[in-house]
Amino acid sequence: MNWKKIINCETVDTDLIPDVPFNVMRTGIIEECKTGKRPLLFFGIPENNKLKIAAVLADDKNKNLLTAFSSLSKNEKYESITSEIEQFGMFERELFEDFGEEFGILPLKHKWLKPVRKNMDKYEFLKMDSEFIHEVAVGPVHAGIIEPGHFRFLCDGENVNHLEIQLGYQNRGIEKLFLKNNFLNNSPLAESIAGDSAIAHNTAYLNAVESLSGCSLSRSALIVRAIALELERIAMHLSGLGAICNDVAYLTGSSVFGARRTLIINTSLAICGSRFGRGWLRPGGSAFGISEPKKREMIKTLNVVRFDVEQMAEVMFDSASFHSRLDQTGVIVKTVAENLNLVGMSARASGLPRDIRNDHPFGFYGERPVQVVILESGDVLARTMIRYLETIKSIEYIKEIADNNDLEIGLMKCLNQVRPRKFVVSISEGWRGEIVHCAVTGNNSEIVKYKIKDPSFNNWLGLAIAVRKNTISDFPLCNKSFDLSYCGFDL
Repeated sequence: MNWKKIINCETVDTDLIPDVPFNVMRTGIIEECKTGKRPLLFFGIPENNKLKIAAVLADDKNKNLLTAFSSLSKNEKYESITSEIEQFGMFERELFEDFGEEFGILPLKHKWLKPVRKNMDKYEFLKMDSEFIHEVAVGPVHAGIIEPGHFRFLCDGENVNHLEIQLGYQNRGIEKLFLKNNFLNNSPLAESIAGDSAIAHNTAYLNAVESLSGCSLSRSALIVRAIALELERIAMHLSGLGAICNDVAYLTGSSVFGARRTLIINTSLAICGSRFGRGWLRPGGSAFGISEPKKREMIKTLNVVRFDVEQMAEVMFDSASFHSRLDQTGVIVKTVAENLNLVGMSARASGLPRDIRNDHPFGFYGERPVQVVILESGDVLARTMIRYLETIKSIEYIKEIADNNDLEIGLMKCLNQVRPRKFVVSISEGWRGEIVHCAVTGNNSEIVKYKIKDPSFNNWLGLAIAVRKNTISDFPLCNKSFDLSYCGFDL
């Protein structure tokens, strides 16, 4: 099968993307995935009483994206791709949920065709018929301030045999809002997809809209954007490290990491007026530069944070009690991580070198890639260590790219309207993993489809598999080590 090869953030004419029969697309997908490609997007666009299917595969080795279209007629049944490629499980479930009722399409031989984020009243949990098995239900209302999600454990005593995670309690309709608003002014909406990844989601949106309008940013703006994204990564990694310490009653680590996170988000506050980077980046560049005094203060803060974090990490990882709670807890081995299509730090902790900043570079990462941190054990300890190591790498990266660069000149450019009949895939690497935004324009430059994928879409099933053969008391620790988003999933 012929695919249209594009790169991250490249706009292409929709007419240049091959439109093939679905059985040809299915065969092509299976062949490519068996040679190392992986699914990035698989979604539908209603068109002329048919459902147009867009498939995007990631070729990480060659830094390409493979794209193709196909169509399904109403009430058409097809043999599921999941029956051959496990990584497509969630994608086909989502497609069936979004369009199964309207178009009557059905993926045959799909073993787990359950709701993803809608029709939760029809959700059927797995049952185990044994007098030794009991169910433990947690949520969707939780004691803390986290968002709604339901966890159903099947346990033999304290040991977890199976965990099923039910989300979909918010179902905010974010993708449709992108179609209603002025597409050039959707940064506030992008920043609201997942509050802890406001900069990462906004970056993916901005790269898409700027590509569609043919806008090239200045080098200074690209550097500022990279700094903003890395500050968000540092802040959230420190937040996660503190939370993991709290879950194992290591309160000294919880206090130190939490306090140092505050220094980082206050750095963003000093630059743009928001601790979470809202309003910092806008279409055409950056609304706020970094003056020399603020740059010096930022670097001073980063040096303090690095020293304190390294000192705390050295003591923490040498603690036998801390180490024993994390080591070999919630293990995901490399082959399982690959079958589940894990992304981000969860993938890298299991030996998969997946990082969009390196595999499909965007913005300033094209000029200055990052050094990817990879561990092999795939347990909570590895996912914790990854967060610490990436924090240090991000501090080094910011200091390097900020040095000897003027970050106040030429930060904004005016955008033209987006061009008609175009297709763009924009991927950024948030602290949690890859964030994908895809836009398709129609004959009159209108946005006919806007598709979003948060890394949580890939990784929630990883958490369910990781907790198996662990005790139920290990679940909070496993959960925090993945640190997934409810609202990022509940689009």
